Amino acid sequence: MTHEAEQHVRATVDAVYRAESRRVLATLIRVIGDFDLAEEALHEAFRAAVEQWARDGVPANPRAWLVSAGRFKAVDRIRRRVRLNASEAEIADRLHAEAEDIATVLDQDLEDDRLRLIFTCCHPALPQDAQIALTLREVCGLTTEEIARAFLMAPSTLAQRIVRAKNKIRVARIPYEVPGRDALPERLDSVLHVIYLVFNEGYSASSGSSLMRHDLSDEAIRLARLLVELLPEPEALGLLALMLLHESRRSARATVDGDLILLEDQDRSLWDRAMIAEGGQLVTQALATRRFGAYSVQAAIAAVHVEAAEPGKTDWRQIVGLYDVLLRLEPSPIVELNRAVAIAMRDGPEAGLSLIDALLEHGELEKYHLAHAARADLFRRLGRRADARVAYQRALALTQLEPERRFLERRLAELSS
Repeated sequence: MTHEAEQHVRATVDAVYRAESRRVLATLIRVIGDFDLAEEALHEAFRAAVEQWARDGVPANPRAWLVSAGRFKAVDRIRRRVRLNASEAEIADRLHAEAEDIATVLDQDLEDDRLRLIFTCCHPALPQDAQIALTLREVCGLTTEEIARAFLMAPSTLAQRIVRAKNKIRVARIPYEVPGRDALPERLDSVLHVIYLVFNEGYSASSGSSLMRHDLSDEAIRLARLLVELLPEPEALGLLALMLLHESRRSARATVDGDLILLEDQDRSLWDRAMIAEGGQLVTQALATRRFGAYSVQAAIAAVHVEAAEPGKTDWRQIVGLYDVLLRLEPSPIVELNRAVAIAMRDGPEAGLSLIDALLEHGELEKYHLAHAARADLFRRLGRRADARVAYQRALALTQLEPERRFLERRLAELSS
């Protein structure tokens, strides 16, 4: 094989890994029944793909090939071990004996393997923080370090939680399945929260060089669609609406160089009107049930933003009213901060500034960079340049996302000039 052909195969395997690895892993976890063994099998299958696809060509269905290869790799790995414990022997015997049709393994109906995996990771026998961490790690492929930053904890602490959660699933024999319809509602909150966190990490990455991770936001929306089809509860509709309305602005949120563009400065002709229409219809449907919750109210706020033809026509009075409702449903310092910014837009910078100062005095948002950035912006609007500079510097010291750093540095440079 020529060097060019070998490079082409490696590029193909890399592309399949990016597009399919989490699906393959989810299916392997279902087939094998063990998280760690499935991960080992996944990586061995991709290593085998590099060799065999170079020799035999890329298969017509790479995902099916990888699942089949991973399954046999798992059997081989267990058989090679010198000492088998009971659980490993049981897995090996079962995998060896099964003759499961690969079409069944790769079933793509509503019982999607990643959706099954989310419900397994979100089983009520696990603590909620472990549910979220495990799902972000196993379903979405975030690294332990990325999840730890999102949770504001040490990576070693988070890794221990993930290990304990996997052990609990194995020891308690938690089933790898979407629960029956009677049990779905009580499990829904955790699943929605996980999908929401996945979307947030994709929509506005917690760290790194890129503002957005489209693979994560796309995955969250795909999972939410599956969930809505499986269980069209108001909050599932509301969450899907919220994500669609935010995602509709994707093309306008950054320059070609990846620099952040604020909502008020975005080119609204770039917004995806089909997504806006779908999101608006979903939020209307959710609110009409009178059984809506925080996701539906957040979606309603996003809908008010995208309905404005230009920034000056944004209905800030309605947005403040919706934040009042949201605070009653889900009181939190972040919601209070967003409400303070909306009040500043409705009543003037001084009104919002006093609210943000009061929030910072409580200490809960002291290390939240967006609180200091919002405060700095209100100082800037008031012409208090020295105060704005101090607040921007504080926000800059706290942010870990490179596009936000560049934006804050530009603001500081503007103040200096």
